[in-house]
This record gives sequence, structure tokens and C-alpha cells, in this order.
Amino acid sequence: MLTQRQQQLLEFLKEYHSNNGLMPSTREIQDHFGFASQTAAVSHLRALEKKGVIQKVPGKARALVFPEQLEREEIVDIPIYGQIAAGMASETEQDNEGCLSIDVATLGVPRSAKTFALKVRGDSMIDAHIMSGDCVILELKEPRRGDIVAALIDGETTLKRYVIKDGMPYLQAENELYPDLVPVRELVIQGVMVALLRRGEGMVA
Repeated sequence: MLTQRQQQLLEFLKEYHSNNGLMPSTREIQDHFGFASQTAAVSHLRALEKKGVIQKVPGKARALVFPEQLEREEIVDIPIYGQIAAGMASETEQDNEGCLSIDVATLGVPRSAKTFALKVRGDSMIDAHIMSGDCVILELKEPRRGDIVAALIDGETTLKRYVIKDGMPYLQAENELYPDLVPVRELVIQGVMVALLRRGEGMVA
């Protein structure tokens, strides 16, 4: 039997997870409920864990799962490595911001695939329905013509479409206000987009 506060916290966790694909931080829980400290948030989470309504994944930050998730398809944890520019190329912020817990069937790639996620910043890909604030899930694999990729071009990182013309690869924006990016020195594909997560809508591509 959950207390009223524990039930409220459980409902908040489920709603947040449904909207964002990951669990809230203890700071976000503290702010939402007006707790005096993050320690209070941790105590409530531990209480829910003891009652078996959430389970912690050892060794992973912000990685909690609901028992019913374990009865579905196999869950894979995808690390979030900061932000990527979907505008002019820029340096990507490579900070680990937790992980997304997604079942293998929803993701559509084998569990053995090397995947990671980046938060999109900018509007150069809006005609491909990728908006600032979205989270793109990428796989480390060889790109094909027309794939949307995270790429390092002349030392800077961006999210664009991979195009080959006359045997020469370059990056194309999906917004007519942005120019194509043609490499002067190097073009290194860091990941190929396999899915898109939008706040409030879940997996949308």
C-alpha cells in the first residue's frame, strides 16, 4: 500500500518517463514536489523501490524501470551524449545526461547495435520533421546515401542529411535557409539516425 505522497510520486515518474523517455533527476523531483532537499526525493524513491513499484538499474544514472517494463520486450539503455547543432556546424556538447530506456522492438535495431542519443539544437532539419528540442537516436554504422547523420565536418559537428554527388559526399540541410556543407578537409560520420524522440509524443520516426 502506497502513501498518498508515494502514489503522487509514482504517477509523476510515469508521466515524466512517458513524455521524455527517461526518469527525472532527483533535482527535478525536488522542484516538482517542493521538497527541502534532494535527500528527501532520494528517500521517497527508495521507499517506492522497497515496495516493488520501481526498480533501479545498478551502475546507471537516472536508470529506473517499472516492473511491468520487464515483462515487455528486452529493454536497452541508450546513453544521451549532450546536444548536437541542427544549424550551422558547431562543437557538440559531450556531457553524459543519463540514458533512455527503450525496448528493442520499439527501437527496431538489434540489442548488439552501438547506439547513443543527442538532443537537437537548431532548425536546419525542420523539413525532415526534426525540431529543436527533439532527441535523435543514432547508430554507429556505415551511412547510406540519403541517411540523416551526425557528422564531424572540418572539426565541427552537425546533424544533416548525407548526400553524394559526382562521387563526392557532403551534408545537406532540410531547411532552404541553410547552405549545403561541403568538407574542405574531412567528413567523418559519427552516427546514423535510426529514431527520433519528441517530448510529449514518444518515438515519432
